[in-house]
Amino acid sequence: MGTVGISFGSPTAGTGFDVSNTVSQIVANLQNVESPWKSQLGVLSGQDAAISSLGSLLSTLSNDIGQFTDFDGVLSGKQGSSSDPGVLAITSASTSAVAGTHTIVVNSLAAISSGYLDEIPTADASAALSGSISIRVGSGTAQTITLDSGDNTLAGVASAINAAGIGVTASVLTDTTGSRLSLVSATSGTAGDLSVTSSISDGGTNPLGYNPATAGADASLSVDGVTITSASNTVANVIPGVTFELLAPSPITGTGATATPEPVQMQVINYNTGVVSSMTQLVSDYNAVVSAINSQEGNTSSGTPEPLFGTPTLTLLQEQLLGSINTTSPSGYLDEIPSANTSDTLTGSITITAGSSSPATIDLSSLPTADQNLNGLVSAINSTNIGVTASVLTDSTGSRLSLVSDVSGAAGKLTVTSSIADGATTLNYNPQSDVNSLTALGVTVNNDGTLSLDSDTLNNELNMDYSGVVSFFQNSDSWGTEFSNTLNNLGTSNINGTLALALSSDSSIESSLNTDISNEDLVISTEQVSLTLELTSANEILQSIPSNLNNVSELYSAITGYNAPTLG
Repeated sequence: MGTVGISFGSPTAGTGFDVSNTVSQIVANLQNVESPWKSQLGVLSGQDAAISSLGSLLSTLSNDIGQFTDFDGVLSGKQGSSSDPGVLAITSASTSAVAGTHTIVVNSLAAISSGYLDEIPTADASAALSGSISIRVGSGTAQTITLDSGDNTLAGVASAINAAGIGVTASVLTDTTGSRLSLVSATSGTAGDLSVTSSISDGGTNPLGYNPATAGADASLSVDGVTITSASNTVANVIPGVTFELLAPSPITGTGATATPEPVQMQVINYNTGVVSSMTQLVSDYNAVVSAINSQEGNTSSGTPEPLFGTPTLTLLQEQLLGSINTTSPSGYLDEIPSANTSDTLTGSITITAGSSSPATIDLSSLPTADQNLNGLVSAINSTNIGVTASVLTDSTGSRLSLVSDVSGAAGKLTVTSSIADGATTLNYNPQSDVNSLTALGVTVNNDGTLSLDSDTLNNELNMDYSGVVSFFQNSDSWGTEFSNTLNNLGTSNINGTLALALSSDSSIESSLNTDISNEDLVISTEQVSLTLELTSANEILQSIPSNLNNVSELYSAITGYNAPTLG
C-alpha cells in the first residue's frame, strides 16, 4: 500500500492544509485494496460474454440437429412429381407419405352444379318481381324463397338465397342485353347437384324459368388399377399423405376399340433438397461454433489473452465436439445384459455377414469357458476379420455387444442372426443404421476442426439408402441422438450443461467479489468520515498557531518586559 504525505508548510504560517484533498488521497490509497477484485470482475465479465455467445451458437446448432432427429423433421418430408402436369399436379406430400411411384388415369373431372334464371331485359330492369323459387341441393330438403316487397329485385332474391344458408351461392350477372340470377352449388360433385323450380316472373308477364348449366358430377379416376370417385378435383388421402389436383381428363391414345386413356405416372420421393439444405445449415452453424472456440485460443487486438484462453471450459468444449463429430454410429447391438448379470456365462452362437462377404459364425461352446462372456465374444468376432468391429458398450443399467461395419453405407450392411442367451434370456440383435459415420454423408473434418460438405455424396447416399440416413440420426444410440445429447450437455439451456455451470461458477465468484467490494466501501466510507473530522480539527489547530504564539509573546513580554513596546 502506498503512503500519503501531508505538507504543512511553515508550522507558524497559519495557512494549515487542504483537508479535502488530503482525505481524497488517503481514501484513494485505501481503495487500492479493491483493485485486484475489480480486475478479476473484469476478467469474469469477459468470460461471461464469451460463454453466453458460445451458448447461443450451441443452441442454434442444437436446433439444427433437431431437424434431423425429430421424427416429423426434415427427413420425414416428401415431394412429388407428375409425368403430365396438365392432367395431374401434386399439391402436397406430408410426412406420412411413402416414397414410390403410382399410375393414375383421369377418366373425368368433378363438376360443380350451376344454372341461371331467364334473363330480364335491360328495359325491364326496374320491374318488380313476384313469385317464389324452390332450391334443393343433392338429396337434401328443398327450401323455398317467396318474394315480397323487400326482395322483389334480382339483387334482393340473391341476397335472400345467400342469407338462407341453403348451400348455394347466388349472384346477379349483367351484360349489355340484361341481367340474370346465377346459382352455383357450394358442394362439388354429385352430392351438390342442384334441383331448382322457379315461379318468379317479371311484372307478372315474363316467367323466369331455371336453366341448368352444369350438372354436379364426381370425378372418375383409377389409382394403381383401382377405380376411384371423388366429389372434388382436389383428391386427398387416396394415396396416404398425398394431395393432388385433377386438371384434365387423361388424353386418349388410339382410336375406336383401341382407344385408351394415357396413364400419368405420379412419383412421391424423399425430400432430398430439404435434407441437403438443412445439412448445409448444420455444417455452417457447427463451423461458427468451432471458429468461436478457435478465436479464444489467442490474444485480443490489444495483445491481452482472450477471456477463455487456457480455461478448462474451452478444452472440454473442443474435446466433446470433436469427439462427437468423429463418433461412429453402431450398426447394431445385442439386447442389454443387466449390470448384475454381466459376469454370467453366455451360451449359443451368432452369425454375422458384412455386405456381400461370406457369413461368419461364432459358437460360444467352441471358446474356452473363461471366454464365454461378452468380452470373449468380442475378441472372437474381431479375430475373424470379416469387416466388423465388435465392442462392449456399458452404461449405468448394463452392457451390450455392439457391432460396427468397417464399410459405411449400404455396401457394409450387416446381417446378423443371434441365438446368444444369458441363461433363459435370448439376446436378440437390434439393427442400427447402415450409415455409420458423417463421412458417408459427405461430411469431412478439416485441419482446423471445421467441417466441409460434399452435397453430391450426400445426395447419392440419400438416393441409395434413405432409411439408413434416417436411422443414422433417429435410432436409439444413433449418431444424431448422441450428438444432440452432447450439445445439450455442453450448452446453457441445460442447468447442468458445461457452459451453464461455468456461468454459474462465475456468478458465484462475482457475487462474492461484489460483496467484498461493498463491505470494503463501507469501511472506507466510515474511515473517510473519521479522517475528515480528525484532519479538520488538526487543520484548525495549525491555523490557530500564529495567534497563540502572538498571545504567548505578549504574555512573556508583559511578565519579563522583554521586547516590550517602547512608549513615545
